[in-house]
Amino acid sequence: MSCPRLRSLLLAAVLLAAPLPAFAGPAAEPPNLRAEIAERANSDLAAFYAARGNRPLWLRPDGSFDPAAGALLDLVRSADLDGVKPGKAKARDLAAALRRAAEDPRTENLAKAELALSKSLTAYVKATRGARRASMTYAAATLAPIVPTGPAVLRAAAAAPNLERHVTNMGWMHPLYGQLRRALVAEQDGGRRRLLLANLERLRAIPANPASRYVLIDAAGARLWMYEDSRVVDSMKVVVGKADNQTPMIAGYLHNAILNPYWNVPVDLARHRIAPNVLDKGLGYLKAGGYQVMSDWTEQARAVDPATVDWQAVASGRQELRVRQLPGGDNFMGKVKFEFPNELGIYLHDTPDKDLMLKDARQYSSGCVRLEDAQRFGRWLLGKPLPRRVTEIERRLDLPEVVPVYITYLTAMPAPGGRIVLNPDPYGRDGTLLAHH
Repeated sequence: MSCPRLRSLLLAAVLLAAPLPAFAGPAAEPPNLRAEIAERANSDLAAFYAARGNRPLWLRPDGSFDPAAGALLDLVRSADLDGVKPGKAKARDLAAALRRAAEDPRTENLAKAELALSKSLTAYVKATRGARRASMTYAAATLAPIVPTGPAVLRAAAAAPNLERHVTNMGWMHPLYGQLRRALVAEQDGGRRRLLLANLERLRAIPANPASRYVLIDAAGARLWMYEDSRVVDSMKVVVGKADNQTPMIAGYLHNAILNPYWNVPVDLARHRIAPNVLDKGLGYLKAGGYQVMSDWTEQARAVDPATVDWQAVASGRQELRVRQLPGGDNFMGKVKFEFPNELGIYLHDTPDKDLMLKDARQYSSGCVRLEDAQRFGRWLLGKPLPRRVTEIERRLDLPEVVPVYITYLTAMPAPGGRIVLNPDPYGRDGTLLAHH
């Protein structure tokens, strides 16, 4: 390696690792600072600054830098934690510009540092939003995270009530992301670090703020959260899929509540549970359980005589059969289900088997999500209580507005006091992600 190249790499290492000198700044904003900003802003920044009269974003009225500047430098120096190379976030350029401004706070250097901060924030936000993320099925393209434009990044920062908090909490990511990342910075154990990195990938699959109201479900911890304006307003336990019927990572829009629903038995359960019971106990098993055999899977399907079915063929897998359970009694759907159209047939629903909610590990379903308190969840979705006395089968109640729902899988979760709680890995998914780190 040539000596100039080596010196360049050493300089970069020093700039990225060394703390900045103390910076007090001038007593007030230099009178020609805005003119310097206007002159030096490139095409990507000029429109943003012009719209605010070239008023600085990072320099405070007394001429000192907002603490958000140091917070941003800390983030871009460690951008590799987000799957981003620090160079892509312009970490070296930012460190050099801030150092020059701290050592020689002339107007020219202040303007350069101001613009370097905006360039670095823009590059870093776009890079983190576009970094590798865990696989998730999105029922609509509008549910997936997007990479914002540069002006959008800066407008969001300028609109934040507190710029330092916006940067420190990584306001462009899901609220859990910044908490988990801060824990990662402080973590020394190699295994735990890799686990935190894997869970950051999962959180990168979720937008920062999908809507004013949305639902987040964690299949690893079997818990649901209701969000309003980026804050958790309620939470409850859920039951999710067994290891051999895993609840997938999926996102969709909740559209309606269905009261007194049928339960359409999954084909594999009809084979492995219904058919063997019929062969063992006779057709009376179907009547006792409230089961009907249907002609097909269309809305026009008709009930057929179960005596005409070759149950041995169903049990062996040679014949697929639609079986549904009538509402009421021990119907697996309970009193209500909440649908979000998706190709995997996943939805949220009530359950008569409340005892499962008392267990620490709650992976018992066939893939769908059973709710601890469907009435409370419905009241939050609809803004009013669900009707309790309904005789009509499959009565549909449309939500006032569609509500996004994200089902993820988090084996590391932030807890009060900056702690991190490690969840079990019931589906064994950590191994695949850990292999990348």
